Formats: sequence, C-alpha cells, structure tokens
Amino acid sequence: MPVQYFHYKNLNDLRNHAAGLGVDIPLVEDKEEIRGILARPVELRSPGGKTWRIGNSFAIHPMEGCDGDLDGNPGELTFRRYLRFGAGGAKLIWFEACAVVPEGRANPRQLWIHPGSAKQLKKLLEACRDAHRNEFGTCDDFVAVLQLTHSGRYSFEKQKVASRHPVLDLYPLVNHEGLPPRENLPELASDDYLAALEDRFVQAAALARELGFDGVDLKMTHGYLLSELIGARKREGAYGGPLENRARFTLNVAGKIRRQVGDDFLLAVRLGVYDGIPYAVGSKDSAGVPRAFPTPYNYGFGTDPNDPYCMDLSEPIKFIGWLEQAGIRLLNVSLGIPYANPHVGRPFDKPNEGYYETPEHPLLGVARHFSATAQIQKAYPDLAVVGTGYTWLRHFLIHAAAANVKLHRTTLAGLGRAALAYPEMPRVALEKAELDPLRTCKTLSYCTYLMRSKNNELKQFPAGCPPFDKEGYGEIMKQARASNRAAAQKKQ
Repeated sequence: MPVQYFHYKNLNDLRNHAAGLGVDIPLVEDKEEIRGILARPVELRSPGGKTWRIGNSFAIHPMEGCDGDLDGNPGELTFRRYLRFGAGGAKLIWFEACAVVPEGRANPRQLWIHPGSAKQLKKLLEACRDAHRNEFGTCDDFVAVLQLTHSGRYSFEKQKVASRHPVLDLYPLVNHEGLPPRENLPELASDDYLAALEDRFVQAAALARELGFDGVDLKMTHGYLLSELIGARKREGAYGGPLENRARFTLNVAGKIRRQVGDDFLLAVRLGVYDGIPYAVGSKDSAGVPRAFPTPYNYGFGTDPNDPYCMDLSEPIKFIGWLEQAGIRLLNVSLGIPYANPHVGRPFDKPNEGYYETPEHPLLGVARHFSATAQIQKAYPDLAVVGTGYTWLRHFLIHAAAANVKLHRTTLAGLGRAALAYPEMPRVALEKAELDPLRTCKTLSYCTYLMRSKNNELKQFPAGCPPFDKEGYGEIMKQARASNRAAAQKKQ
C-alpha cells in the first residue's frame, strides 16, 4: 500500500516536520497578510517600454490537457478548462504547450499552432478573457502567455533528440528495472534542422501575437528538445558543448522574435533548472531506484556532474542572465523530467499506475522547488519569476505562497495540478485566505494516468482531475481504465 505522506493537521505540524527533515518551508499564518500579499499586482516592462500589469500574484501553469483535435485545434474540453481558469481568479494564465511543427507534438491531441488552427486558438483566448471579464469586470490586468514547444525525444512520432544520452536513449520512460532497453535509437536533430526550427518558432510567435496573446514562452523543460539542447554538453557543432553554444538556439529565437514582432511583445521562458537522473521501478519492490549512469554525469542541465543527485545552479543562473539581457521578462522555474523522474518535478503521495513509489519524502521535493526559485530570484531581483512546487501542500499551499512572495523568494506563485482540481482556488484564496481541504489536489496522479493512457481511437485520452471534476472526467477515467485493462489482457 502507498504511504500516506501528508498527515498535517495544522501549520505547526507542517513546520515541525519540515524542520525535522532539515528543509525550509516558509509559511505565513495571518489571513489578512496572506490576502494582502497574494493580491499584490506585478508589473512587467518590455525593452521597448511597454508595461503589462498582472493583477495579483497567482499564475496558472501551462498544463497539457491532451484534448485537442487531431489537426491541432483546441477541443471542447480545452475550451472548458480555459473557461474555468479564466473565471478562477489568477491574473496570469500560461496557456499550455503548443507545438510549432507537427513532428514536435507530444501526443496526437496536443495543440499545434499553424494557420489552420489560428481561428480556434484565437477563440480559445477570447473565451478565457471573456470568462475573466465576466467574473471580475475587466481584463486590463489579465495577462495571457502561449507556450511554444517541440517535444523532441518525447514526440509521439518522428522523435528527434538534441544529444545522445547513455540512459534516456535506452530507457526514455519509467519502467521496471529488469525490462530490456529499447532497440532503435531516436534520430539526432542536425544543426540544419535546428537552424530551420528557429524560424518556425519565430513564425509561431508572430502568429500568436496576431491572435492577441500578450506574449509567448519558449518551453525549455521536462526533457523536450529545447530543454535537452541547453544541457547538451556532449553534442558537437554549433548547438552543443560550451554553454554559449547550448544557449544559441534560444537566444537566436528571442532575438529573431524581437526583430520580427517588435519590443512590445512579452517574451517568457519556462526553464527546467535541474534535470536530475532517470529512475526505474525497483526489481525487489515498487520503490523508485536510479538507473545506472556514468560519472561524471554530463547529461543534465543544472545537475552536478560529480553528484547528479544534487542541483548545481551555476549554469542555469548564468544562462538566465543572458535571457534577461535578451529581453526575457518572465521566467517560470521547473524541475525534473516527468517521463524519467516524476518525483523531482511533481512531488506525490500516490504514483501513476506502473510507476515507482517516491524515493524521497515529497516535502523534500517541495523544498527543492522553493530553494531553486529562491536562488534564481535572489540572483535576478528585478526578473518576474514564477515559482513551482506548491500543489503537494494542499490547503496549506497559500501559506507557503504568501511567504515566498513576501520574502521575495519568488514573484508569483504558480498553480499546476492544483488548478485542475480547484480552478477557483485563486479567487477563494484572495477572498477568504483559506482553502477547502476537501477540494485541494491530493497528488493521486490520476491526471498523469489519463495523460499516459493511449488505448483509444484517437490514441490519447484527455487529461484532467477525475476525483474533483467528475462531470468532466469521471466517465473518461472509466473508459481509460477499461481500455487499459483490455490492452493489458491482450498482451498476456
């Protein structure tokens, strides 16, 4: 049976356990102080002098719903999610990963920005803004950013990798320790391919501006192509080796976007600042165990080559300085590769089916998120940084969010899985300064289960929160379970 890690009855229980684990989880207790801190607006200024006002300190992370149409258009459930986010009260909505080329899609229902999807993407943005305006009377302090991506080794077809990886080339996904490695290696993206891809990102950014988005995010996390590039120490050529080369793609794209669309368009990056090492399900039990890896481990960004269990933020902090100089005004901090080490990025109580039990107490993962964000914010106090890692704290997350904002360990608190379960959480937090414990995400990994479920006619089930959104995903969960059971029986 999985361990129930979250057992705190009050803030003192949480505080004392954190101290016992030797980690720092700052907390604010006073309700009026929580409300005042999280209601603080955030202003962003472009290199050209344009100002965006984010009306409070909450952000919704870019979470893929895997619910678009096969042509890349948003589907019915996509619209439903963004209507709920728009009405939920957060003033920064970070729209989910949109592929810039068809071969860069992580699944056949991922959004894909191109002229054929432009009309519906525009409608999606307008619907989200209208929902916000209807609830709060204005959208003047509401900012919408669209994330642009190429899924690289995790594309559902035509995988391309930024660099050869001695572990992920053989074991790209979490599976049992004793299972054999994959036989066919994915294709290495050539320098010519990457040079052409730069322009596809620029074209996508220009289209996003036409559609009315305030800005775009270059997705550099979770092991996708741009994330692998920034860690490609072993790659040869113009895009690999020294950090200057590994940063080339992103800095080139940022500069081209500026020249193409001007200085009054918001540029953002969601950056994985610590990749960690791949894990597997242990052969003796279901505990997570690290895959065998070479040392020094020169294959992960923000990862100490001599001790890859530890973060080394020296390169990420240097790179973020270059991003700021290139006009990036918004940085979303992320950790881990969910396909290879999900406990790093998404601390959980219950793993996704077939995955491993967490090898560390989830509170250690929360503290790692907070520490990474705090170090980056300290290095760049004027950069708007979105912090991550709050969901596992359940109804206490607003106490930690307020503390991190108050101490300027982050600029905004980002909500991921928490917003799927409780989309009105920002509004409730700002009105009552407390959350309903019966509504908060319990990190049971059902959303991940749906995301990893492929056995239907579209080869992808939509992802959402079945426990707290039965109307939207209860029946989908039943269908996914039935189809996965049937597929498993067929293999036997």
